[in-house]
Amino acid sequence: MRIMDNITIRVPATSANLGPGFDCLGIALALYNRVSLRRGTPPAPDAMVMEAAATYFRASGKVSFDFDWSIEGDIPRSRGLGSSVAVRLGVLHGLNELNGRPLDGGTMYRICAELEGHPDNAAPAAFGGFTAARPDHVYFRCEIAPELRFVLLVPDAEMDTGTSRAQLPSTLGRGDAVRSTGHAALITAAFASRQYQLLRGSFRDWLHEPFREKANPHLRPAVDAAVAAGALGGYLSGSGSAVCGVTLDAADHVARAMQSVLPSARVLVLEADNNGVTTVG
Repeated sequence: MRIMDNITIRVPATSANLGPGFDCLGIALALYNRVSLRRGTPPAPDAMVMEAAATYFRASGKVSFDFDWSIEGDIPRSRGLGSSVAVRLGVLHGLNELNGRPLDGGTMYRICAELEGHPDNAAPAAFGGFTAARPDHVYFRCEIAPELRFVLLVPDAEMDTGTSRAQLPSTLGRGDAVRSTGHAALITAAFASRQYQLLRGSFRDWLHEPFREKANPHLRPAVDAAVAAGALGGYLSGSGSAVCGVTLDAADHVARAMQSVLPSARVLVLEADNNGVTTVG
């Protein structure tokens, strides 16, 4: 295989947790960042990029080399839409392409999940569609039908994932865990069978969202407005600040209703991405 000097990788946005699927459920969205790498020029210092590169070279056994990198696209940063995965997975796949693909896609996913600390964003970004993943990197993946739409309310405020996770309790009551588990199971069944009506009422969570509402006061009003406008439900995307409403046939109504809760926020109406990370040039 010819060794290239430059490459561009396209990575989809991701929305993780889906309410009760904390750290395990995720979807890929038709919103993208493009990460470009070029051999021969030392990159500007960036801890995330350098960590991803060092981990790649150790895993592949390839000799490290200098490379410049850049990123462009439409994924909002630090809003719970997988902006960090886009960087990590883009760099990993870019280096792999520049080295003649010594690692397969599954290995790249596992490396990215380990760098992230959890697989909920890494799996859908890598493979597209809906994914359910365990910490040991075993995962299930299925495609999402185009009629299911994801309406995103994206506030101006960024949300630091580490700070948000620090607000979560170390223990939970059994009742809350049982209710959340039941909802996560129904979400997985709904996507796997395409019986999307099972999603109605299933996004409600007791594992993390109640503890993140203080930092995301628009969450519950936005979800309530989405449901009143015809959505199947809604949830905090990742750790926020974006909120996602899920709908089959009322996307415009849901978008207007969610926008009314926070007029200063952006609203995006997206389909799922069923392809995952791809090489585009």
